[in-house]
Amino acid sequence: MKTLLVLAQHPDFAEAVRAAIRPEEYRMIHRLNLEEAEPLLIHGATDACLIDVESASVQSLWTIEKIRRRLPACPVLVFTGMRPWEWEEEAYLHGVAHVLAKPVRGRLLNAILERLPSAPLRAPVARPAATRVPEMAKAPVVAGQTAFQTLEVLRDFSGVLTHSLCAEALLKKFLLLLREIIGVNRAAVFLRQPVTLFAGTPALEDSRRFRSACAIGLSPGLLEHFELSFEAGIGGFLFRQGRILRRDSLEAQDDLEMQKEFELLGAQVAIPMLDRETLVGVAVFDGRLTGEPLANGELELIFHLLEELGLAVKNIWLHDQLAANHEMMADILRQLSSACVVVSRDLAILHANKAARACFSRPGRRAADLEFSDLPQLLGSKVYQVLKTGAGIATFKYQPAETPEAVYTVTIVPFQRQNSTVPNAVLLIVEDQTKTEQLQRLEIEAANLRLVKSMADRLAHEIGNALVPLSTHQQLLADKYRDPEFRASLDVALADGVKRISRLINQMRFLARDEVASKEAFPLGQLIEDAYQEAKKHLPAKSAHLKYENGKQPIIVAGDRAALKHALSEVMLNALQANPSDATVEVRTESDPCVNGASGVRIEVQDHGSGFTAEAALRVPSPFYTTRNVGLGLGLTVTRKIIETHHGQLHIVTPEAGKAGVVQISLPPDTGA
Repeated sequence: MKTLLVLAQHPDFAEAVRAAIRPEEYRMIHRLNLEEAEPLLIHGATDACLIDVESASVQSLWTIEKIRRRLPACPVLVFTGMRPWEWEEEAYLHGVAHVLAKPVRGRLLNAILERLPSAPLRAPVARPAATRVPEMAKAPVVAGQTAFQTLEVLRDFSGVLTHSLCAEALLKKFLLLLREIIGVNRAAVFLRQPVTLFAGTPALEDSRRFRSACAIGLSPGLLEHFELSFEAGIGGFLFRQGRILRRDSLEAQDDLEMQKEFELLGAQVAIPMLDRETLVGVAVFDGRLTGEPLANGELELIFHLLEELGLAVKNIWLHDQLAANHEMMADILRQLSSACVVVSRDLAILHANKAARACFSRPGRRAADLEFSDLPQLLGSKVYQVLKTGAGIATFKYQPAETPEAVYTVTIVPFQRQNSTVPNAVLLIVEDQTKTEQLQRLEIEAANLRLVKSMADRLAHEIGNALVPLSTHQQLLADKYRDPEFRASLDVALADGVKRISRLINQMRFLARDEVASKEAFPLGQLIEDAYQEAKKHLPAKSAHLKYENGKQPIIVAGDRAALKHALSEVMLNALQANPSDATVEVRTESDPCVNGASGVRIEVQDHGSGFTAEAALRVPSPFYTTRNVGLGLGLTVTRKIIETHHGQLHIVTPEAGKAGVVQISLPPDTGA
């Protein structure tokens, strides 16, 4: 019984073959690919091999070539749905017995199998146990000479590895070895453009071309401007077919571009350089120095050697890309003014820029010899924590104990690979903020000095205005004390001065408070009435009027009664002063619902004036801003401070919002009841 090996991706083909053959004469073994059939090829237990080819491609020819190399005497039958004559010719040249069209026809298949010769079985060579070879008749010398020659060739070829980081030198050494071993006359290798990470992919016209990498026996001036293309000529054929191309082949003779390129290069054969996935380059060779062409076996060996070199070249490109990326990142870190240190998982310093070495290096040591132990204990412990947990730490300030005036901001970032729970390195960034902190302190001090100056100027002006009438009456007191009109005028001046000074003192006192002095519950309506009466004391007009709407609902608030009264009186005084001819204040209060179900208080105070402009609405709560010739400009500033101390908000409504001269006060739920 004969054994048939069927290589097919689809089981339907195997079932069709099983149904067509005679089971008493043939035993069928189905495998999906060549890797699964490897044990059968090693032991030579196959009488015929049937291959199902989906498309006529280079990969299918490689499969046939590998089978023929493993089983040189085994008949091979190929079934395919497409049979272009070029591919069929190549299949027969690779040793295929028959190329058949699908579907499988039983009578034809059985007739072909009957005529096929049987593949000889590999029998192990048995050494006779009784036969003894004399010492002088044994062949250790011959075996030793063969091993020596093999090792010598291996030693010579291992010289290529010394150039494993330079593609040009690697390929140059390879071509020189070929010239030394088989006597190649001229040779050149063309490579495609590598892809780099930071530079991006090459331009489309560059990525579709092969440029000269190295050559022997050819003029450098010729190769400097000579390129091969992916689209046509030698490069296009090798890119599409992936097999060796001879100058005297039918494909080359029918293509004028190929003939022109072969003639310019003085080459007789072109071999693709693959990395087992894509075409990396093209190698072209002339014949031997003696004028003889290269044999098929030599070209096949060169093809496989170039495939290994293609992988080496790809690795060189990856190394160059990593080296360029590392150099760029190191240069970026080097140029930063902040101290940057990269620490590995084993607490080794992978990189430290100039600022880091100047900051952390110990006295008496070279700046380049930075170690993890040189880092301050606090920073070292934080770095170790990030390396162990993989969680970053928020930016924090650091002040060394030996130099407390120095201030640094520290950032620790983990470098973590994908699908990894812990980082493989940590980036420590330390930025010196000492000068910035000093400048900020100086700016705050300067702002405080400007504020004190402005306050002193305004206080002196306001107190001076209050003292002028008193000083005038004091000078006339001795002469006109008995004059009733003078005494009435003195009484008014004293009352007015006391009111102005008292208001100024209250403003200063409430500005100095940062919390509620006392908290009590009281009706809001009574508070508004008391605040209105307080505001009227500072208004000369006698036509002041209050309109109060509370929605007929009594509202109880809790807080500092004196402070809230002063805040409302300041708002009402501004409202009364907005239109002295119609000094009317309208007050509306209502409950302000909140998200959590509790209710706060909203108070709206509206005057009969023209309202606030957009600029005034922004600036009026600021200290010392006023549109009048009298007053400090602290009224609404004090109001905002008191409201914010009670955790409320003060809002100035502009005319664009639909309401003129409206001030809104919102108190939180814990204030309203």
